[in-house]
Amino acid sequence: MRVERLHSWQVSISQALDIQRRLATQVSRGNEIRGPRFIAGVDISVKRESGVATGAVVVLQYPELRIAEAKVVSGKLELPYIPGLLSFRESPLILAACEGLTVIPDLILVDGQGIAHPRRIGLASHLGLFLNTSTIGCAKSLLCGQHEVPGEEPGSYAEIVDKGETIGVALRTKLRVKPVYVSIGHKISLELAIYWVLECCRGYRLPEPTRLAHLAAGGNLKPVSNTMTTEAGYREKLL
Repeated sequence: MRVERLHSWQVSISQALDIQRRLATQVSRGNEIRGPRFIAGVDISVKRESGVATGAVVVLQYPELRIAEAKVVSGKLELPYIPGLLSFRESPLILAACEGLTVIPDLILVDGQGIAHPRRIGLASHLGLFLNTSTIGCAKSLLCGQHEVPGEEPGSYAEIVDKGETIGVALRTKLRVKPVYVSIGHKISLELAIYWVLECCRGYRLPEPTRLAHLAAGGNLKPVSNTMTTEAGYREKLL
């Protein structure tokens, strides 16, 4: 899968903030996807004691949601966790995994925020720009904004509002289970982001693409065909 080289990942905090403000203006909030054949999920797992992380991408054939391809890449994380700058910590590893794909996804669900972010460019939006692909942010927790409590029934949602702007929704995907936080990543509308998250949920809180990516990143998705693991060199490759 092709990865654009929009900027270096070796930047200071002030440079990262400037990059976010610049790239946020390039995020597309309009739908550019029709009838996806392949939907991917991405996630990352971190071993805190060693600082080694594993990024995973799992591509599913739609509508069966059968695994078509999976890639995992492991390496050291160079940056500490900084709220609002997660993409600068996790993107290089995830992009390295995506770059190894031979089955190219039409849509990517990301375990992270899209525009539901203080500067309107979370991990899902950042990845969408680098991959030039439609992405959806489907996070397990809220980063910014406020919302009412959504209804208990699956499919119920409440808008997330920040500074007077609707930036996403708290979406109930399973009865009596905590909602997920869905937002536009890139090249998709919020309405269709909600639709595709629900379409990919198969009895779990998380949609299948990110649920399986989470398992793959933790080494718990077996068997996984077409899987590649790279221990070093991913960061240098993407600078």
